[in-house]
Amino acid sequence: MFHARHPSALTLATLALLVCVASGAALLPPLVDVMVSSTLQARSFGATLVLAMLLHWVFLGIAAQRQGRHAVGWVLLSVLLFPIGSAAALVLLGWQAAQPQPEPAH
Repeated sequence: MFHARHPSALTLATLALLVCVASGAALLPPLVDVMVSSTLQARSFGATLVLAMLLHWVFLGIAAQRQGRHAVGWVLLSVLLFPIGSAAALVLLGWQAAQPQPEPAH
């Protein structure tokens, strides 16, 4: 039977951060003039930005917890130093996940 592989929490946190950055780019010139021309469009970009940011933090916390780290600390790092702290947290958690795990003692 075929089982689809689900994306990891770290991958989902990265995707949410990319959506957040793309939505935030709409607030920069020259895109801001196009975005604020319509109230519906401005609200859509704002809602997307907020939702992507929240999802990023949730998935980052899940990824940290699955690696045996304190999720609160990683999320606080990401919140306080956003977006650079978020990118740094993703890199560090990804690097730690790629390290070989020691064999448990019998």
